[in-house]
Amino acid sequence: MLYRKIEQYIENHLRSDSNKILIIDGARQIGKTYIIRHVGKKLYKNYIEINLLEDSLQNKLFENSRTIDDFYLQVSMLAGEKLQNKNDTLIFLDEIQAYPHLLTLLKFLKQDDRFTYIASGSLLGVTLAQTTSIPIGSIEVKHMYPLDFEEFLLANGFNSFAITALRNKFKLRESLDENTHNKILDLFKKYLLVGGLPDAVNMFVAEKNISKVRTIQNEIHNYYGLDASKYDTEKKLKIKRIYDMIPSTLENKKKRIVVKNIENKPKKTFSDYKDEFDYLINAGIALAVKAISTPTFPLIENSGKNLLKLYLNDVGILTGILYKNNIRAILDDERSINLGTVYESVVASELKAHGYNLFYYDNRNKGEVDYLIDDYELLSTIPLEIKSGKDYTIHSALNHFLNNEDYNIKGGYVLSNERIVTTKGKVTYLPIYYIMFFEQT
Repeated sequence: MLYRKIEQYIENHLRSDSNKILIIDGARQIGKTYIIRHVGKKLYKNYIEINLLEDSLQNKLFENSRTIDDFYLQVSMLAGEKLQNKNDTLIFLDEIQAYPHLLTLLKFLKQDDRFTYIASGSLLGVTLAQTTSIPIGSIEVKHMYPLDFEEFLLANGFNSFAITALRNKFKLRESLDENTHNKILDLFKKYLLVGGLPDAVNMFVAEKNISKVRTIQNEIHNYYGLDASKYDTEKKLKIKRIYDMIPSTLENKKKRIVVKNIENKPKKTFSDYKDEFDYLINAGIALAVKAISTPTFPLIENSGKNLLKLYLNDVGILTGILYKNNIRAILDDERSINLGTVYESVVASELKAHGYNLFYYDNRNKGEVDYLIDDYELLSTIPLEIKSGKDYTIHSALNHFLNNEDYNIKGGYVLSNERIVTTKGKVTYLPIYYIMFFEQT
């Protein structure tokens, strides 16, 4: 099975006798159900899994379960023989967003404390935003994402010892030897093709067939686009329009969503589409990168709401849209192909999966810097510039940014395909694959 970092988090929570019920949130098809099922069956003698989305479409057993007695009655109909005690019985409520009232009921189930519970939600961010009675203090929401590059390496034969050795090299700001660099960079480029959707990764590992990988990615991409209609029929066309615009928008110089292009209505503003943007972001199928014009710590205090970049949640979906089954654009360094959008996309997903909020620097006169992250140790900001070509030492916007004394920036990073780790002035040059070791602490 695929190794997922979140497995240990789930296991630790279930073993901790926490006073909160853990909910794993994230987009569809990223492996939430699979990993919870794996941990649940490993730790509990009696494992009960209830798919509430299926129930809402078929039997509707839990549609009116608004008390713990009603809930237990329905569960006993499905798995009464497994209802023993808290220490040996886990009830997994899959796709809990299908019944928002059960989110409220979780508080009372936890207070009753008869069994152990865990839940998952594919559109939980959307549901919680629309739920008036959120059981604050009774739930813990943990976001899950597609496989990151480290998990992809492990799926392709790397072991934890090798990953630790790479991490130590990163911490010491040391270069890899040329053979190791070439191997890691080759796998990084394959990750750009495959992405981190578990079904796509499993297909790649098993058959190395890009056509079959693309079929999986296309199906999930279409599914994401159509999913909005189940939750907001009034706005579904606008949501899908914005979602479909993301790849082409990222090919533009500014990479920002241009609001007037959504419906070709020049007078529309960002606020007119706030709900649509919120849906895409809260559903986990788009990653939002917000503009910062005053890059002081903490960044979240200075983010703008009207200048927004959206990236797809999986880089494999993006490269499938852009290049179809042609792998040469990425693997062969075709000079005519600018991979800037692809590299920025994978960095967005890596940073988000590792706990960072996503921001970029926007200055009309001095240009843009691809990403800004908070430095909690120095109470400052760290700029990241992402380069896909051989001109990685050319970065005028980053230079202006670092030279602005008002910002008090200690240093920044340029990530590219270059093997050698060097520092020139305030800029440290790192190979692109080292992004897997940037982690929010």
